[in-house]
Amino acid sequence: MIPVMEFRQFSEQQPAFRVLKPWWDVFTDYLSVIMLMIGVFGCTLQVMQDKIICLPQRISSGNTSDMEVLHLQSNSSAVREMTGLKTDLDLQQYSFINQMCYEKALHWYAKYFPYLVLIHTLVFMVCSNFWFKFPGSSSKIEHFISMLGKCFDSPWTTRALSEVSGENPEEKDHKKSATRSNIAVPGEGNLEKTQSLRSIPEKIVVVDKPTASVLDKKEGEQAKALFEKVKKFRLHVEEGDILYLMYVRQTVFKVFKFLLIIAYNSSLVNKVRNSVRCEVEIQDMTGYKNFECNHTMAHLFSKLSYCYLCLVAVYGLTSLYTSYWLFYRSLKEYSFEYVRQETGINDIPDVKNDFAFMLHMIDQYDPLYSKRFAVFLSEVSENKLKQLNLNHEWTAEKLRQRLQTNINNRLELQLFMLPGLPDTVFELTELQSLKLEIINNVTIPASISQLEDLQELSLYQCSLKLHTTATSFLKENLKVLRVKFDDNRELPHWMYGLRNLEELYLTGSLSPDASKNIVFESLREMKCLKTLSLKTNLTKIPQSIVDVSSHLQRLYLHNDGTKLVMLNNLKKMSNLIELELVRCDLERIPHAIFSLTNLQELDLKENNLRSIEEIISFQHLRKLTCLKLWYNGIMYIPEHIKKLGSLERLYFSHNKIEILPSHLFLCNKLRYLDLSNNDIRFIPPEIGVLQSLQYFSVTCNKIENLPDELFFCKKLKTLKLGKNSLSILSPKISYLALLTYLELRCNHFELLPQEVGCCRALKRSGLIVEETLFETLPSDVRDQMKAE
Repeated sequence: MIPVMEFRQFSEQQPAFRVLKPWWDVFTDYLSVIMLMIGVFGCTLQVMQDKIICLPQRISSGNTSDMEVLHLQSNSSAVREMTGLKTDLDLQQYSFINQMCYEKALHWYAKYFPYLVLIHTLVFMVCSNFWFKFPGSSSKIEHFISMLGKCFDSPWTTRALSEVSGENPEEKDHKKSATRSNIAVPGEGNLEKTQSLRSIPEKIVVVDKPTASVLDKKEGEQAKALFEKVKKFRLHVEEGDILYLMYVRQTVFKVFKFLLIIAYNSSLVNKVRNSVRCEVEIQDMTGYKNFECNHTMAHLFSKLSYCYLCLVAVYGLTSLYTSYWLFYRSLKEYSFEYVRQETGINDIPDVKNDFAFMLHMIDQYDPLYSKRFAVFLSEVSENKLKQLNLNHEWTAEKLRQRLQTNINNRLELQLFMLPGLPDTVFELTELQSLKLEIINNVTIPASISQLEDLQELSLYQCSLKLHTTATSFLKENLKVLRVKFDDNRELPHWMYGLRNLEELYLTGSLSPDASKNIVFESLREMKCLKTLSLKTNLTKIPQSIVDVSSHLQRLYLHNDGTKLVMLNNLKKMSNLIELELVRCDLERIPHAIFSLTNLQELDLKENNLRSIEEIISFQHLRKLTCLKLWYNGIMYIPEHIKKLGSLERLYFSHNKIEILPSHLFLCNKLRYLDLSNNDIRFIPPEIGVLQSLQYFSVTCNKIENLPDELFFCKKLKTLKLGKNSLSILSPKISYLALLTYLELRCNHFELLPQEVGCCRALKRSGLIVEETLFETLPSDVRDQMKAE
């Protein structure tokens, strides 16, 4: 007998696929097993037993000699013997007759009924599980089932659902008190027992609460990988609907097959009879033509056929219900609305196509699967997990090791390209400056209030959100804010309420029409703002900047080459002490600057200045000590420069100056003079007047000789003469006893005077010269300079 288990290959091979089998598929599978047993049983009977038994049928005639009657004979021993009709056929002839009548006379349905049952059942079984085997669908199903199991068993799923669906502590206390009030206390004897019972849930809460939130680093990394897999799988599966189409087609096929089986079986079931008349032309071999046959399994096959028809009918009705379910509902769309309402995770997206269809199928198995799977579709849940992993990776001790002192002498922590902001940052109570670069979706929690010393915050291409408590804290404590952005819409709106902010640095692209830009309209609320830096593409100075001019002391405008016009608003900034107009495409010095009587430093770097005749007007700026006109196209320095008697630092580098006027050196307070990268050929002897000069640079010019008066500037500490045409260095270099830095490389020197050794503060590291030229110095001088 053929065991039924041999047909398992026609059904599903992976037990995990059962989650995609709704109740009707399971029910029809059991029906298929029963029908398969009927088929196997019938086939076994066909093989093991005689199919048909036939006897010859005589034709009646008047000749009684051809007939033998049954009679009773008695002999001497009185033994009785029964005798019947004689056919004169042997066993082989009977077997031959049975085979011939089975083939010729028996109806085909009666002969092949068990085989038909077996074939139809196998087709049903293959059809029911075909979408699990088809290459185009099985790979998606296997991947989905694998992820589904991991998501279901992930500790993060349990934690996320417990966090969002758990009751508030106040609600728990309320329920506990309500429960306690409902407990009857008959007397004092029961009071102690009742109190001990009440203490049990409290102990359970204390023990379970920490264990519910435990998630180690390995589990966190596994959950993070699951989020990425689910995201990629969703993008892949939502593109098509092959799973849905395969299931619909196999269901429709089963319905048509059910109708076919019912149609032909109901009309042929009455062909299974016990008595069969057989007429075959084998008279020459057996002597008979007509036979009366008995189909030995007709009665059993008849019962089995009716039973089979009933099973097929139930199978077909189930398939019809499946068809109704497929076409009545929109299975190519799946909404997590009930999950969102139940769990409180409101950002779970709805899905479509094959992804939606598989979730509908899972709901028929157990809705809990889709509920737990939905956790890995939520961005909020993913962000919480990333935050947890981030906290595991960046401990407070690790962050404390990255603390450094910045240029403002503040203890600073710099974080670059992290997936978020670790909560452990707010455990560094000594932190004074926080610098975040290229970090998206940063949320500053209320715990920032623990950083009582925090005064400086830098946000470089970061999207930041603040908790209400954090906003209040920053309003009171933040002194310096630096923001770098790609679009003015990325500017944080909360920054406009920082009423105690003293320094604001903004870098990025703003709207060219700044007057209509709300960014600057809001600056007027910053009553303590003293320093404002804008590295943008402004075309004019917004009026809102003028509105803070009463307390603004430093204004830095760095354009990207966009021409800055309409600078009359500068006149109103009377309290400015520092002004930078860099890369603003200025062709003349703006007249509005000459009204800034408190101005101490002016920087007009990288403009298109050609002539600076207006420099005479700087004489009204009595406090001006630093003037930077570098990186322009200035051809000459006007004689009016002598009027700027308060200048201490003057930058004329990277211009096209050829002649130095002697009047320049009448600015006798100059301590810093940079004339590098010009076309200067001669230094006037009047330079000796600058007795306060400490820094002098004429690098990259065409100077051939140095005046001896240069070495009368005895306070010089830095002298840069590199990349010129000098051939002789005067021994009077010895006058510069305070010199610590001397650059001489790329000139035409053949040797160095030994008087260089008289510059006691000059060391080898401060002497920038070719090694071969350095070797021309006496050995004792070289040793002296090499000594630390």
